[in-house]
Amino acid sequence: MAHHVPDNSRRRFIKLTAVGLAAAPFANALLSGGTARAADLISETDPTASSLAYVADAAKSDKRKDATALCSNCGLYTGKAGDASGPCAIFQGKLVAANGWCTAWTKKAA
Repeated sequence: MAHHVPDNSRRRFIKLTAVGLAAAPFANALLSGGTARAADLISETDPTASSLAYVADAAKSDKRKDATALCSNCGLYTGKAGDASGPCAIFQGKLVAANGWCTAWTKKAA
């Protein structure tokens, strides 16, 4: 009498396919790891921005004492030179205008 071996490869394929389909929505989050995501420009009316007297146009600030002080030359600004906006360590997850200013401005180390 011939011994019948169950077809485990088909069952295994179906199980793996079901698990793969269930995990697919989470794959993008898991695989994107350190990639940057798009951020919004912070509003001057944002509570944190308002408390630090943030303005998107530094020339419009009456609290700024150094005429050369801009977000783009602040030690907390991590945007690229020449970009219109970039991330700031103070406003986590939001972008600030490169030509902006706030009271947290500190001179960028050389």
